[in-house]
Amino acid sequence: MANGRVSKPRELLMDPYGRVVNSLRISVTQRCNFDCFFCHREGEHGPNGEMTPEEIGEIVSVAAGLGVNKVKITGGEPLERADIVDIVKRITPHVAEVSMTTNASKLDVKAGALKAVGLKRVNVSLHSLKPDVFRKITGCEYVDEVENGVKAAVKVGLNPVKLNVVVIRGLNSDEIPKIIEFSRRVKAVVQLIEYQPLERGAEGYDEYHYDLKPLEEKFAAEAVDVFERDLHRRRQYRLRGGAAVEVVRPMHNTMFCRYCTRLRVTSDGRLKPCLMRDDNLIELVSLIRRGEPREALVKAFRAAVACRVPYWRD
Repeated sequence: MANGRVSKPRELLMDPYGRVVNSLRISVTQRCNFDCFFCHREGEHGPNGEMTPEEIGEIVSVAAGLGVNKVKITGGEPLERADIVDIVKRITPHVAEVSMTTNASKLDVKAGALKAVGLKRVNVSLHSLKPDVFRKITGCEYVDEVENGVKAAVKVGLNPVKLNVVVIRGLNSDEIPKIIEFSRRVKAVVQLIEYQPLERGAEGYDEYHYDLKPLEEKFAAEAVDVFERDLHRRRQYRLRGGAAVEVVRPMHNTMFCRYCTRLRVTSDGRLKPCLMRDDNLIELVSLIRRGEPREALVKAFRAAVACRVPYWRD
Protein backbone atom coordinates (compact mmCIF):
# COMPACT_ATOMS: atom_id res chain seq x y z
CA MET A 1 0.00 0.00 0.00
CA ALA A 2 1.41 3.40 -1.04
CA ASN A 3 0.07 6.67 0.39
CA GLY A 4 -2.84 4.75 1.89
CA ARG A 5 -4.00 3.42 -1.49
CA VAL A 6 -4.10 -0.22 -2.48
CA SER A 7 -2.15 -0.22 -5.73
CA LYS A 8 -2.36 -3.87 -6.75
CA PRO A 9 -5.17 -6.29 -5.84
CA ARG A 10 -4.20 -9.80 -4.89
CA GLU A 11 -6.89 -11.29 -7.09
CA LEU A 12 -9.91 -9.86 -8.89
CA LEU A 13 -13.41 -10.73 -7.75
CA MET A 14 -15.19 -12.61 -10.55
CA ASP A 15 -18.63 -14.19 -10.31
CA PRO A 16 -19.72 -17.50 -11.87
CA TYR A 17 -20.89 -15.64 -14.99
CA GLY A 18 -17.51 -14.09 -15.72
CA ARG A 19 -18.44 -10.63 -14.45
CA VAL A 20 -15.61 -8.85 -12.65
CA VAL A 21 -16.79 -6.97 -9.56
CA ASN A 22 -14.94 -3.67 -9.21
CA SER A 23 -17.61 -1.42 -7.70
CA LEU A 24 -19.12 -1.29 -4.23
CA ARG A 25 -22.45 0.38 -3.45
CA ILE A 26 -22.60 1.12 0.29
CA SER A 27 -25.79 2.19 2.03
CA VAL A 28 -24.75 4.18 5.10
CA THR A 29 -28.24 4.72 6.53
CA GLN A 30 -31.90 4.00 5.88
CA ARG A 31 -32.92 7.31 7.45
CA CYS A 32 -34.28 9.91 5.01
CA ASN A 33 -35.98 13.29 5.28
CA PHE A 34 -37.95 12.52 2.09
CA ASP A 35 -40.74 9.96 1.72
CA CYS A 36 -40.80 9.13 -1.99
CA PHE A 37 -43.68 6.72 -2.50
CA PHE A 38 -41.73 4.44 -4.89
CA CYS A 39 -38.44 4.27 -2.93
CA HIS A 40 -36.90 0.80 -2.97
CA ARG A 41 -34.51 1.60 -0.07
CA GLU A 42 -31.75 -0.37 -1.80
CA GLY A 43 -33.79 -3.53 -1.28
CA GLU A 44 -33.31 -3.48 2.51
CA HIS A 45 -35.82 -4.80 5.02
CA GLY A 46 -35.65 -4.16 8.75
CA PRO A 47 -32.02 -3.01 9.04
CA ASN A 48 -30.40 -3.50 12.42
CA GLY A 49 -28.39 -0.36 13.15
CA GLU A 50 -25.70 1.40 11.12
CA MET A 51 -22.00 0.88 10.51
CA THR A 52 -19.44 3.24 12.01
CA PRO A 53 -17.06 5.26 9.80
CA GLU A 54 -14.20 3.05 11.01
CA GLU A 55 -16.06 -0.12 10.01
CA ILE A 56 -16.92 1.29 6.61
CA GLY A 57 -13.29 2.25 6.05
CA GLU A 58 -12.09 -1.25 6.94
CA ILE A 59 -14.65 -2.87 4.62
CA VAL A 60 -13.54 -0.67 1.71
CA SER A 61 -9.89 -1.42 2.46
CA VAL A 62 -10.58 -5.15 2.14
CA ALA A 63 -12.64 -4.63 -1.02
CA ALA A 64 -9.86 -2.54 -2.57
CA GLY A 65 -7.42 -5.37 -1.98
CA LEU A 66 -9.73 -7.52 -4.11
CA GLY A 67 -9.86 -5.11 -7.05
CA VAL A 68 -12.73 -2.80 -6.11
CA ASN A 69 -11.80 0.71 -7.27
CA LYS A 70 -15.11 2.58 -7.08
CA VAL A 71 -17.51 3.20 -4.20
CA LYS A 72 -20.99 4.72 -4.39
CA ILE A 73 -22.40 5.96 -1.07
CA THR A 74 -26.18 5.61 -0.86
CA GLY A 75 -29.02 5.44 1.65
CA GLY A 76 -31.66 6.36 2.68
CA GLU A 77 -30.19 9.83 2.56
CA PRO A 78 -26.43 9.83 3.28
CA LEU A 79 -26.45 13.46 4.40
CA GLU A 80 -28.71 12.52 7.32
CA ARG A 81 -25.56 11.17 8.95
CA ALA A 82 -23.73 13.87 10.91
CA ASP A 83 -20.47 11.97 10.32
CA ILE A 84 -20.82 11.70 6.54
CA VAL A 85 -17.68 13.77 5.89
CA ASP A 86 -15.69 11.41 8.12
CA ILE A 87 -17.15 8.42 6.26
CA VAL A 88 -16.02 9.80 2.91
CA LYS A 89 -12.60 10.65 4.35
CA ARG A 90 -12.11 7.03 5.47
CA ILE A 91 -13.08 5.61 2.06
CA THR A 92 -11.14 7.84 -0.31
CA PRO A 93 -7.59 6.60 0.49
CA HIS A 94 -8.46 3.12 -0.77
CA VAL A 95 -10.18 3.60 -4.15
CA ALA A 96 -9.94 5.68 -7.28
CA GLU A 97 -13.46 7.15 -7.11
CA VAL A 98 -16.00 7.83 -4.38
CA SER A 99 -19.40 9.16 -5.44
CA MET A 100 -22.72 9.65 -3.67
CA THR A 101 -26.43 9.47 -4.36
CA THR A 102 -28.31 12.16 -2.43
CA ASN A 103 -31.56 14.10 -2.47
CA ALA A 104 -29.34 17.25 -2.15
CA SER A 105 -31.63 18.99 0.34
CA LYS A 106 -28.60 19.44 2.64
CA LEU A 107 -25.92 19.48 -0.04
CA ASP A 108 -25.73 23.27 -0.30
CA VAL A 109 -23.91 23.49 3.05
CA LYS A 110 -21.93 20.25 2.79
CA ALA A 111 -20.73 20.16 -0.83
CA GLY A 112 -17.46 21.97 -0.15
CA ALA A 113 -16.49 19.82 2.84
CA LEU A 114 -17.30 16.61 0.93
CA LYS A 115 -15.23 17.74 -2.04
CA ALA A 116 -12.34 18.63 0.26
CA VAL A 117 -12.11 15.06 1.64
CA GLY A 118 -12.19 13.45 -1.79
CA LEU A 119 -15.77 12.97 -2.94
CA LYS A 120 -15.60 13.00 -6.75
CA ARG A 121 -19.19 13.40 -7.91
CA VAL A 122 -22.87 13.15 -6.94
CA ASN A 123 -26.13 11.79 -8.30
CA VAL A 124 -29.04 13.95 -7.17
CA SER A 125 -32.59 12.62 -6.96
CA LEU A 126 -34.64 15.34 -8.63
CA HIS A 127 -38.03 14.04 -9.75
CA SER A 128 -39.74 17.37 -10.39
CA LEU A 129 -39.16 21.10 -10.50
CA LYS A 130 -42.83 21.89 -9.82
CA PRO A 131 -43.49 22.41 -6.08
CA ASP A 132 -46.88 20.65 -6.11
CA VAL A 133 -45.59 17.64 -8.05
CA PHE A 134 -42.41 17.54 -5.96
CA ARG A 135 -44.58 17.40 -2.83
CA LYS A 136 -46.72 14.56 -4.21
CA ILE A 137 -43.64 12.50 -5.00
CA THR A 138 -41.40 13.24 -2.01
CA GLY A 139 -43.86 14.25 0.70
CA CYS A 140 -41.89 17.45 1.41
CA GLU A 141 -41.37 21.04 0.27
CA TYR A 142 -37.63 21.08 -0.45
CA VAL A 143 -37.53 21.74 -4.19
CA ASP A 144 -35.64 25.04 -3.73
CA GLU A 145 -33.12 23.42 -1.39
CA VAL A 146 -32.52 20.63 -3.90
CA GLU A 147 -31.95 23.09 -6.74
CA ASN A 148 -29.50 25.01 -4.53
CA GLY A 149 -27.75 21.75 -3.67
CA VAL A 150 -27.33 20.90 -7.35
CA LYS A 151 -25.85 24.32 -8.09
CA ALA A 152 -23.50 24.08 -5.10
CA ALA A 153 -22.28 20.66 -6.22
CA VAL A 154 -21.50 21.96 -9.71
CA LYS A 155 -19.77 25.03 -8.27
CA VAL A 156 -17.38 23.08 -6.04
CA GLY A 157 -16.60 20.57 -8.79
CA LEU A 158 -18.52 17.41 -7.83
CA ASN A 159 -18.83 16.71 -11.52
CA PRO A 160 -20.43 15.28 -13.46
CA VAL A 161 -23.49 16.07 -11.35
CA LYS A 162 -26.21 13.69 -12.49
CA LEU A 163 -29.91 14.31 -11.93
CA ASN A 164 -31.75 11.05 -11.26
CA VAL A 165 -35.33 11.40 -12.49
CA VAL A 166 -37.71 8.49 -11.97
CA VAL A 167 -40.22 9.09 -14.75
CA ILE A 168 -43.80 8.68 -13.51
CA ARG A 169 -46.73 8.68 -15.90
CA GLY A 170 -49.25 11.36 -15.05
CA LEU A 171 -46.99 13.11 -12.55
CA ASN A 172 -43.68 14.23 -14.05
CA SER A 173 -43.65 12.57 -17.49
CA ASP A 174 -44.62 15.87 -19.11
CA GLU A 175 -41.81 17.67 -17.29
CA ILE A 176 -38.89 15.95 -19.03
CA PRO A 177 -38.09 18.84 -21.43
CA LYS A 178 -38.10 21.31 -18.52
CA ILE A 179 -35.76 19.15 -16.43
CA ILE A 180 -33.42 18.67 -19.40
CA GLU A 181 -33.34 22.44 -19.92
CA PHE A 182 -32.56 22.95 -16.20
CA SER A 183 -29.71 20.45 -16.47
CA ARG A 184 -28.31 22.28 -19.48
CA ARG A 185 -28.34 25.60 -17.62
CA VAL A 186 -26.61 24.28 -14.52
CA LYS A 187 -24.26 21.99 -16.50
CA ALA A 188 -25.55 18.68 -15.11
CA VAL A 189 -26.45 15.37 -16.78
CA VAL A 190 -29.98 13.95 -16.71
CA GLN A 191 -30.60 10.26 -15.99
CA LEU A 192 -34.17 9.32 -16.84
CA ILE A 193 -34.99 6.17 -14.87
CA GLU A 194 -37.70 3.67 -15.62
CA TYR A 195 -40.29 3.28 -12.86
CA GLN A 196 -39.77 -0.13 -11.26
CA PRO A 197 -42.25 -2.42 -9.44
CA LEU A 198 -40.10 -2.63 -6.30
CA GLU A 199 -41.12 -2.33 -2.66
CA ARG A 200 -43.86 0.30 -2.19
CA GLY A 201 -43.69 1.19 -5.88
CA ALA A 202 -45.02 -2.22 -6.87
CA GLU A 203 -48.61 -1.36 -6.01
CA GLY A 204 -48.76 1.55 -8.46
CA TYR A 205 -46.71 0.05 -11.27
CA ASP A 206 -49.51 -0.26 -13.86
CA GLU A 207 -50.67 3.28 -13.13
CA TYR A 208 -47.27 4.97 -13.02
CA HIS A 209 -44.99 3.07 -15.40
CA TYR A 210 -43.89 5.15 -18.39
CA ASP A 211 -42.20 3.38 -21.30
CA LEU A 212 -38.86 5.12 -21.92
CA LYS A 213 -37.93 3.17 -25.06
CA PRO A 214 -39.60 5.59 -27.55
CA LEU A 215 -37.97 8.53 -25.77
CA GLU A 216 -34.54 6.91 -25.96
CA GLU A 217 -35.05 6.26 -29.69
CA LYS A 218 -35.89 9.96 -30.10
CA PHE A 219 -32.70 10.99 -28.27
CA ALA A 220 -30.66 8.60 -30.42
CA ALA A 221 -32.05 10.16 -33.59
CA GLU A 222 -31.48 13.75 -32.43
CA ALA A 223 -28.13 13.40 -30.63
CA VAL A 224 -25.08 15.18 -31.99
CA ASP A 225 -22.90 12.64 -30.19
CA VAL A 226 -23.41 9.34 -28.36
CA PHE A 227 -21.09 8.06 -25.65
CA GLU A 228 -21.38 4.49 -24.33
CA ARG A 229 -20.50 3.89 -20.70
CA ASP A 230 -18.95 0.65 -19.49
CA LEU A 231 -21.55 0.20 -16.75
CA HIS A 232 -24.50 -1.68 -18.23
CA ARG A 233 -23.39 -0.42 -21.69
CA ARG A 234 -25.57 2.62 -21.03
CA ARG A 235 -25.55 5.34 -23.65
CA GLN A 236 -25.28 9.05 -23.00
CA TYR A 237 -26.95 11.21 -25.64
CA ARG A 238 -25.45 14.66 -26.12
CA LEU A 239 -28.10 16.94 -27.56
CA ARG A 240 -27.98 20.21 -29.42
CA GLY A 241 -27.52 23.11 -27.05
CA GLY A 242 -25.25 21.19 -24.70
CA ALA A 243 -27.66 18.96 -22.73
CA ALA A 244 -26.64 15.38 -21.94
CA VAL A 245 -29.18 12.62 -21.20
CA GLU A 246 -28.95 8.97 -20.17
CA VAL A 247 -31.84 6.52 -20.06
CA VAL A 248 -31.89 3.78 -17.42
CA ARG A 249 -34.19 0.86 -18.28
CA PRO A 250 -33.37 -2.02 -15.92
CA MET A 251 -36.65 -3.95 -16.12
CA HIS A 252 -36.42 -7.11 -18.25
CA ASN A 253 -33.13 -5.73 -19.57
CA THR A 254 -30.52 -8.48 -19.93
CA MET A 255 -27.86 -5.89 -20.80
CA PHE A 256 -28.43 -4.24 -17.41
CA CYS A 257 -27.42 -7.45 -15.63
CA ARG A 258 -24.92 -8.78 -18.14
CA TYR A 259 -22.47 -5.94 -17.53
CA CYS A 260 -23.19 -5.34 -13.84
CA THR A 261 -19.98 -4.83 -11.85
CA ARG A 262 -21.56 -3.95 -8.49
CA LEU A 263 -21.72 -5.54 -5.10
CA ARG A 264 -23.82 -3.92 -2.37
CA VAL A 265 -23.34 -3.40 1.36
CA THR A 266 -26.49 -2.85 3.40
CA SER A 267 -26.71 -0.08 5.98
CA ASP A 268 -26.38 -2.63 8.78
CA GLY A 269 -23.27 -4.16 7.24
CA ARG A 270 -24.21 -7.21 5.17
CA LEU A 271 -23.11 -8.00 1.64
CA LYS A 272 -26.00 -7.99 -0.83
CA PRO A 273 -25.21 -9.59 -4.21
CA CYS A 274 -28.28 -8.21 -6.05
CA LEU A 275 -30.75 -5.37 -5.57
CA MET A 276 -33.64 -7.62 -6.60
CA ARG A 277 -32.96 -10.36 -4.03
CA ASP A 278 -32.64 -10.46 -0.25
CA ASP A 279 -32.41 -14.22 0.30
CA ASN A 280 -28.64 -14.52 -0.11
CA LEU A 281 -27.10 -11.82 2.11
CA ILE A 282 -23.68 -12.49 3.63
CA GLU A 283 -22.63 -11.31 7.10
CA LEU A 284 -19.77 -8.79 7.01
CA VAL A 285 -19.59 -6.07 9.67
CA SER A 286 -20.40 -8.63 12.37
CA LEU A 287 -17.05 -10.26 11.54
CA ILE A 288 -15.26 -7.01 12.39
CA ARG A 289 -17.20 -6.64 15.62
CA ARG A 290 -16.25 -10.16 16.66
CA GLY A 291 -12.59 -9.44 16.01
CA GLU A 292 -12.30 -11.90 13.14
CA PRO A 293 -9.10 -11.65 11.03
CA ARG A 294 -9.04 -9.75 7.76
CA GLU A 295 -9.06 -13.03 5.84
CA ALA A 296 -12.57 -13.70 7.17
CA LEU A 297 -13.79 -10.54 5.43
CA VAL A 298 -12.04 -11.61 2.23
CA LYS A 299 -13.90 -14.94 2.40
CA ALA A 300 -17.18 -13.10 2.94
CA PHE A 301 -16.61 -11.04 -0.20
CA ARG A 302 -15.78 -14.15 -2.21
CA ALA A 303 -18.88 -15.92 -0.90
CA ALA A 304 -21.10 -12.97 -1.86
CA VAL A 305 -19.62 -12.76 -5.36
CA ALA A 306 -20.13 -16.51 -5.79
CA CYS A 307 -23.88 -15.89 -5.15
CA ARG A 308 -24.23 -13.38 -7.99
CA VAL A 309 -26.72 -14.51 -10.64
CA PRO A 310 -28.06 -12.17 -13.36
CA TYR A 311 -31.65 -11.38 -12.37
CA TRP A 312 -32.63 -10.67 -15.98
CA ARG A 313 -31.28 -13.35 -18.31
CA ASP A 314 -31.78 -14.35 -21.95
